[in-house]
Amino acid sequence: MNSRRGGKLFCLAGALALAACGGGDNGGFGPPTGGSTPTPTPPPAGGVFAVPSQQSLSAADVQQVLAQAVGEARARNLPSTIAVTDRVGNVLAVFAMTNAPAQTKVSAERIGGSAAPGSEVGLQGAMVPSTTAAIAKAITGAYLSSGGNAFSTRTASQIVQQHFPPAPTTVGLESGPLFGVQFSQLPCSDLSRRFAGAGAGAFIGPKRSPLGLAADPGGFPLYKNGVVVGGIGVVGDGDYGFDPNILDRDSSAEEAIALAGTQSFTPPVEILADRIPVDGTTLRYSDAVAGDLSPLVTNFATVSTSGLLAMVTGYTDGVLRAGTAYGSEASGIRASKTTEFTNPDAFVLTDGAGNNRYPIRGGTDAGSVAQPLTASEVRAILEEAFTVLSRARAQIRRPLDSRMQASVSLVDTNGQILGLVRSPDGPIFGTDVSLQKARTATFFSSTTAAAQLLAAPIVPGLTNIPAYVARVRSFLGDPNALTGGFAFADRSGGNLSRPYFPDGEIGPLSGPFSVAQPELFSPFAVGLQTDLVAPDIVTHLAYVASGGASADTPVGCTQLPDAPTGTKRIANGIQIFPGSVPIYRGNVLVGGIGVSGDGIDQDDMVSFLGLHNAGLRVGGIGNAAPAIRADRIQVNVNGRLVRLRYVSCPFAPFLDSAAQNVCEGL
Repeated sequence: MNSRRGGKLFCLAGALALAACGGGDNGGFGPPTGGSTPTPTPPPAGGVFAVPSQQSLSAADVQQVLAQAVGEARARNLPSTIAVTDRVGNVLAVFAMTNAPAQTKVSAERIGGSAAPGSEVGLQGAMVPSTTAAIAKAITGAYLSSGGNAFSTRTASQIVQQHFPPAPTTVGLESGPLFGVQFSQLPCSDLSRRFAGAGAGAFIGPKRSPLGLAADPGGFPLYKNGVVVGGIGVVGDGDYGFDPNILDRDSSAEEAIALAGTQSFTPPVEILADRIPVDGTTLRYSDAVAGDLSPLVTNFATVSTSGLLAMVTGYTDGVLRAGTAYGSEASGIRASKTTEFTNPDAFVLTDGAGNNRYPIRGGTDAGSVAQPLTASEVRAILEEAFTVLSRARAQIRRPLDSRMQASVSLVDTNGQILGLVRSPDGPIFGTDVSLQKARTATFFSSTTAAAQLLAAPIVPGLTNIPAYVARVRSFLGDPNALTGGFAFADRSGGNLSRPYFPDGEIGPLSGPFSVAQPELFSPFAVGLQTDLVAPDIVTHLAYVASGGASADTPVGCTQLPDAPTGTKRIANGIQIFPGSVPIYRGNVLVGGIGVSGDGIDQDDMVSFLGLHNAGLRVGGIGNAAPAIRADRIQVNVNGRLVRLRYVSCPFAPFLDSAAQNVCEGL
């Protein structure tokens, strides 16, 4: 059963409150007023991707963004908190206007209506520092966007809910394509970097987000000369929520204030979310339009008396700073060296001193795996996956027939990172998410998943992780479920994580990893995914609210026991939308691969086909045997049998080939 932890979490939320006290058309957008779209930097020799030019926000740019947003907030009489970040999540400034709410309430709205006080689950109803909500919105705008797509927090809201598109009349449709992505970039993530002050390495990213990714309108990306350089987030109405009805147009003051901040830093019109269809539905960028805005104020000095630059523990010391240029060594993401990857277009994460943070290496799990992955096998899998990625047609990028861009992560059965590679302009969010996917597929396919979940501590009124084991075993009719008998891709585990099963079908069953009753679901209470990390998020928010008087959440998410390495197997949380497969040597699990950054079918294909091709290249490794894949599992739904799913590949995915059904029979 899902744990009902409203009382305990509300007490924690109350402690935070005390600590904090002492689509349609183009939305009215024109060409980017910050300059024309530049000619892309040519691909490197032998490469196929154009590399984004190294652009960044100057200190004067940050001041202008703040001035424009504060000016609009004053015109609307809505004192607000405004955050600006760069592309890799560094907080460049947080401006808290006088009388802006110090706290914001996480929405308690859910399928069954708003939760009554004391009946909340997940993070519903929690009071959080407004600064953290503003930062989360800004990071979301920056992280979901690229040179081929501009997504906002309104876009995020559309793609994470229980139905896609979300509306009262769409009940019965499948869940959003990125269902669950809101619980990524977590403050406990071992991949996301933490604020290191103003010293050397301060701007190495990607940085964590205090609340994961946001679905509350009021967060946008910022662009210079057609290149994404950061994001802006605005909080002022006291509510941190989502848009449950995409069929109407909202009048959101927070969104209008944030839109004002983007003027002169708007994306090219042709890459706005409302130019990008997914499954026949056009995405949504903004309900506010430029014509709604008051005359712009561009001089920061004229509005600086309206509030103060805020210090936010763990994110900024209150000093306004310029951003770092994505692709530079200082940003934490750069082009790979020829000794790191043979693929000429590959990018890697770096420590700022020239060293790859995740160099290719062999598995660390010799104590439990007879033949761990070797470094040469890891290299083959990553390079073959990257080759598939480089040939694939993008789903969420413009212009049409652009190449897919994404991140690829590979882990062993301990959850240790054995290598990570990304394309030059992959959205930043996919870095952490690809790792979540790799670890999730490995974890649920392992012999120890049930034992790990059963060993999690029960906190009365807060979490009951062990209860999910009984739920999934009853649901599948398998008393040995989660002990390694079947291989679970993220698409499979995602099936079990939806509030309706089969996905979207309104009936008596909810997935056993979801909330116990579908009517309890909201983007802030999804079931096991939330429960595994909610204590870490609450601990972190208390740390921020107290100004550092209480301890921050440790590096490494979840309350599960450590692996033999002394680290968590799912140290940045789990992910529940497609794009990963476990890796096998014969019938023995040896790791997992995760892909994220484009369409979910493309992500599935790169992981599945990349692993298959690596097996052909080096021998001895490959996908799970068909007989043990999760799509062999059937669930009895009122007398009819419904199969789980494993992977779903696009029909004609390649730009250089007319081949169809490229995963069939593998």
